[in-house]
Amino acid sequence: MCREFAVDADAILNETVSTGPGVPGVAAMMTDRNGNIYEGAAGKRRTDKPEAMTTDTSFAIFSTTKAITGTAALQLIEEGRLDLDAPAKRYAPDIGKLQVIDGFDAKGQPRLRAPKRDVTTRMLLLHTGGFGYDFFNENYLRLATEHGQPSVITSSKAAIMTPLLFDPGSKWEYGTNIDWVGQVVEGITGKRLGEVFAERIFKPLGMANTTFEINDTVRSKLAGMHARNADGSLTPMDFELPSNPEVHMGGHGLYSTVGDYMRFIRMWLNDGNGPHGRVLKAETVMMAEKNHLGDLKVTALPGVIKSLSNDAEFFPGQSKSWSFTFMVNDEEAPTGRPAGALGWAGLANLFYWIDRQNGFGGYWATQILPFGDPASFTGYMRFETAFYDTLHRRKAA
Repeated sequence: MCREFAVDADAILNETVSTGPGVPGVAAMMTDRNGNIYEGAAGKRRTDKPEAMTTDTSFAIFSTTKAITGTAALQLIEEGRLDLDAPAKRYAPDIGKLQVIDGFDAKGQPRLRAPKRDVTTRMLLLHTGGFGYDFFNENYLRLATEHGQPSVITSSKAAIMTPLLFDPGSKWEYGTNIDWVGQVVEGITGKRLGEVFAERIFKPLGMANTTFEINDTVRSKLAGMHARNADGSLTPMDFELPSNPEVHMGGHGLYSTVGDYMRFIRMWLNDGNGPHGRVLKAETVMMAEKNHLGDLKVTALPGVIKSLSNDAEFFPGQSKSWSFTFMVNDEEAPTGRPAGALGWAGLANLFYWIDRQNGFGGYWATQILPFGDPASFTGYMRFETAFYDTLHRRKAA
């Protein structure tokens, strides 16, 4: 199977780089429960430089950070140190200062009121806490443009001290909830989030190339960021998250390699076990992977800042839920991904999924803005579909 899929996957990566508007470069991998079964890369790290994209290239992984933060929270739940349904302000007091925004008055000032209930960590893990992103929400965009609300890429505390968009627990909206989970983890442990990750997740998994703090070692292997222009062309960007961030942003702040992320995916495939120790209990993994949204559903992401995101949605027309802390596709996806599988994405068009039922996971990494890039996303969908086509042929043989 590995050889058969590798031929298809190599072709998809090369075609995604070279066909049509293309992508600058891509790295992608597949793993089973034992180890990587495919590793591939194509194109360049940056269009204006000669270095080739390689399987050990570093990426700003953006929101694929979130599941790692969720894992740290799950560890604290196991230890009885985190009560999911207690007010999150017990652990991160500043969240208790935030009010709900009910639009703007005639003078353009935000209308604020007290929330009807406290935000809990359960709500934060499920994106029902009331937070959004300015590139997906008009009210946050207005706060940014008219009232100086800092962007989350500043990695500052001020960037997450935003009003709530609605009463906590009343709807699903994707946003800075997991950054606040990071604050909860720090409040409980008394350590910076990066220290918690290093000790409790990266060490037992052997993730030696993942960090919140970019340095020359990371830079030496870093894929460059690119902007997709209206005519389909690409412009390289000098983009970095802060090297010494005020806040370790649990929602988006990590740099990593695809190989490191496969180690994290394998832990989820192996019921929480890692090569150098257990990260989660098996029963925690089985609890966490379920839909915890109840009757609420994951909705499409509207691209409010077009330079950062297109309108985007996984598997339009299909029901999608949320777990701790992944999207769950409630139905079999068009790619062949089975119902109940886990997955998500990162802003610069990074995508992954974890199929615990069959014991496989994959990750596709590019560095292109805006999110929902047609070339990268189509390539990723082809990559995932090719895998399931191969799997189904093998099962039928």
